[in-house]
Amino acid sequence: MANIKSQIKRNRQNERARLRNKAVRSEVRTRIKTAVRHAEAGAEDAAGALRTAVKRLDKAAAKGVIHPNQASNRKSRLMRRIAKLGQASPQPGAAAAPEKEKGASSD
Repeated sequence: MANIKSQIKRNRQNERARLRNKAVRSEVRTRIKTAVRHAEAGAEDAAGALRTAVKRLDKAAAKGVIHPNQASNRKSRLMRRIAKLGQASPQPGAAAAPEKEKGASSD
């Protein structure tokens, strides 16, 4: 335990910030999981859940809880993951784009 008054105060501040940051990180994880779950189920509000997850990531970066680049990377991974889920279970009536073969050149 610190004996210096300023360090005691700093410890109190750090503890409060740690708990605040913990809550924000937990909410970000929850929103991401919710967005993925909704996308897997093909729920109507999947777009809203995704929007909320991205919003929470941006907010966490703005508050300094996570680094802005980490927020960007997480958003990118989330978008790719949800896009992949959308391709795996196409909506009725939506035609899938034909995939190009690897290594085949159109000369």
